[in-house]
Amino acid sequence: MILLCILLSTYILAVNFYGFRLLLSQKNAHTPENRDERKENGKLLLAGILGGALAVYISMFVMKYRLENCILMLALPLLAVINVYCFYLGFRGIFLIW
Repeated sequence: MILLCILLSTYILAVNFYGFRLLLSQKNAHTPENRDERKENGKLLLAGILGGALAVYISMFVMKYRLENCILMLALPLLAVINVYCFYLGFRGIFLIW
């Protein structure tokens, strides 16, 4: 059971780190003439669906980047709540089996 807890914790940390690095790399590569926002939004939303919505949402505020995008500002908090609830259920399920 400890192994399952470690695996779930590692997954959460890895996906959140990936979301943070994805937003950071998009910010560093951002130029006004090179803007393909649909592709960038899709990658960030996919990282959020996989479990990194909270890190992406917090990173957007810390870096002050892409805050004017309405889709991300509405979808990421909803995904973050769903992610936290799913992780809670995952950890609770691990401890109920044990």
